Amino acid sequence: MTFLCPYRGILWRNYLNSIYKEIFRKSIHLCAAFIPLLLNYFFWQIEILLFLAVCGFSLSEVLRLRGIEIPLVSDITKVAARKRDEGKIVLGPITLVFGIMISSLLFDKTSYTIGIFALSFGDGLASLFGKLFGKVVIPKMDGKTVEGSLACFVAIFLSTYCVCKNCFASLVLAFVGMVLEGLPLRDFDNILIPVGVGFVAGFFL
Repeated sequence: MTFLCPYRGILWRNYLNSIYKEIFRKSIHLCAAFIPLLLNYFFWQIEILLFLAVCGFSLSEVLRLRGIEIPLVSDITKVAARKRDEGKIVLGPITLVFGIMISSLLFDKTSYTIGIFALSFGDGLASLFGKLFGKVVIPKMDGKTVEGSLACFVAIFLSTYCVCKNCFASLVLAFVGMVLEGLPLRDFDNILIPVGVGFVAGFFL
């Protein structure tokens, strides 16, 4: 059985590498929680900066695929990219910014704050908890786990309640966010979660 030891070592290293990448990716999600505060004071300036950032990142991705790497940006992309992103444009940061921009332009301050928090805390912690503690896989949901979905629900409930102080609305929005996060949409849940949760929040608050 000793021949299995190197194989197990490789599996363990791959697992640790995937966890590191997930922590790095979701730390970006968590940083998005600061954006509603910035929008409160510098709304249009932040919107413009977000638009320029997504344009700059998109350009750097096109250049990276053509063999031209942008210092720092391309390095960060390599660290954060999933295996499924190999040879393609990494869509996660692009859809993340679009989700924040669309929700903040469509909804009032309370609704877009809740939507962005749902994206930041709910989606961010769902993936992280799913990777670290996920045991029960949800069928036909692209590898999503019950543990990750529960973490999403709790995170959205707590962050929403901190904003609106309404327990019933927080429960409903947490359920909506959990369902949206569980859909097998890959990177496009970055758009659906803040827009969907922000939209529903408008009916309760």
